[in-house]
Parts: sequence; C-alpha cells; structure tokens
Amino acid sequence: MTSPSRLPVLAGLPLAVGSGLAIPVQGRINGALGARLNDGIAAAAVSFSTGLLVMIVISLVLPRGRAGLASILPAVRNRAFPRIYVVAGAIGALFVFAQSFTVGILGVALFTVATVTGQTASGLLVDRLGIGPAGKKSVTGIRILGCILTIAAVAWAVSPRFSGGGAADGAGGLLLPLLLPVAAGFLMSFQQAMNGTATLHYGTPIAATLVNFVAGCIVLWAAFAVKLAVAGPAQPLPGEWWYYLGGPMGCVFIGLGALLVRSLGVLVTGLGMIAGQLLGSLALDLALPAPGTVVAPATVLGTLLTLGAIILATLPWPRGALRRQRPVR
Repeated sequence: MTSPSRLPVLAGLPLAVGSGLAIPVQGRINGALGARLNDGIAAAAVSFSTGLLVMIVISLVLPRGRAGLASILPAVRNRAFPRIYVVAGAIGALFVFAQSFTVGILGVALFTVATVTGQTASGLLVDRLGIGPAGKKSVTGIRILGCILTIAAVAWAVSPRFSGGGAADGAGGLLLPLLLPVAAGFLMSFQQAMNGTATLHYGTPIAATLVNFVAGCIVLWAAFAVKLAVAGPAQPLPGEWWYYLGGPMGCVFIGLGALLVRSLGVLVTGLGMIAGQLLGSLALDLALPAPGTVVAPATVLGTLLTLGAIILATLPWPRGALRRQRPVR
C-alpha cells in the first residue's frame, strides 16, 4: 500500500480554497437542473451519474487509478477501515440533493452559509474524535470562538430572507430548505474524514472518489425509482451540455478533500473549502443572480464576517491566546 504524501499547510490551504470555489458553481448548475426537471432527486441522480462516468474513465486510464481500483476490494475485505466508510458517498448524495432542491429557493450565497453552519460545527467534533486520518486535533478556545462567530454570521446573512411579508416567504416556508443544507453540511465533515481514511488504504484519492460516486448513485437511483413508481415519469433531460457539469465538479472537491484531510485535518480542510465557497457563491449571486436570490447588505456583511471567523479559527494561535494575561509590573 502506497499512502499519499502529506502536503505542507501553505500548499494545502490554497488547494482547499480552490476546490471550494467549485461547490457554488456546482450548486448553481444542479439547482438549475432541478428547476428544469422540476425534480431534485432526478437532478441529483443525473449529477452523480455524470461524476461516476468521469471517475470510471480516470480510474481506467491513469496508472494510479488502476492501482487504486485493484486495492478497493482487498481493503474492504480485510477490514482495513470500518466498512461503513464505503457508504460515505450517501452523504455526498444528500448534499447534491440539497443543492438541487434548495438553491433555486435560497440562492447560492444563502445555501452556502447554511452548509457552513453544519460543516463548521461538525469539523470540530470530527477532529476531536479523531475519525480522520490526521488523528485527534485539540479543540482550542480560538477554534470554538471561530465556530460561534461563524454561526452568528450565518444568522446575520440569512436574516433578510425572514423580513419579507407574506406567510409563504416567512420562516415557515424556508425552514425545510434551510435545515436540509445545514444537515448536509454537518455530515460533510464525516464524509471527508471517511474518504481520507479510505484514501490511505487505497493509496490514491481516485479510488475513494470512485467509491463515493458508486454509493451515491445507488442511493439516488433507488430513491428516484421509488419516486418514479409513485409520481410517474419526470421531465425529459435538457439538451444543453452545461447542465451536466455538476458531477465532474463534484469529482474535484471530493477527491481533493480526501487528499487534504490527512495533512490539514478535517476542520481546516473544511474551513478552507468554506472560504472558497463563500467567495465563489457571493460573486455568483452578485454577478449572475438567480431568480428570487436576495443579496441584501446583511447577506454581504454576514458572509464577510463568516470568512473572518474562518480565518480566526484556522490561524495557528497559541493555546493560551484566549486567557487573560496578567499585567506586567
């Protein structure tokens, strides 16, 4: 077994930020596909299927991909890691479904800050439990403060959506669309930890990403088959090629996430990706706003505060940074 080498933090963080930039673009594409098909499950299944096709090609063409492909069954059979890690792709399926179902309702920026809430909190928990390949990471006061500030910033950013008149646009109408990305974000840290551990035993993130897409496709196509039996046929697939780019973009951030958690830990990897999400999503909603998107001053300022909280939690502060210092006499 050849384990991927560790990356220095200065190299890993830009990669995490860069991979995070793909998430809001994927969200816009999957949200548009969900609206076009009028079916979030169908859109998520299509997105995962295109990603699976890309990963199959990569796994067969690249030598490291073929080596990783050959190591999957032995690693699972020998219980090199808990077998439940194989179904980590189901978490990705939930995330893509949340994109397809809620981005058209919330807008990309609002969807992003909702996932930030869940992912920031769970990143602390996963690092503390030592589920990822980097082992246990201490929970410092600065990290906790960064998480609290992130959640407060999220609440500020989403506040304009609750200020409009009408019951349909109030809190009751947005409760489920907000809770779904929060739950998906919370589980993403666990997915990254599982993928990072599996990558160590497969020898490459290519194999871990492929397994993710296989598991996600199984879950989503099973759900779509049930929906098809109950509600009948869905809308026909669109002919525009760009509707099918969501899956390949998922390959980027799932693969990089699996690679980076060993070097950076789950929390820092997640925060780096969140930084990319925030920058990309706010730019999208400002430059190319989707119908119904709200970009109020509170949304912009809350997003910027979230970014500042992420930087606060990521910097290598000394352990006693929050303790009251005694004055020097």
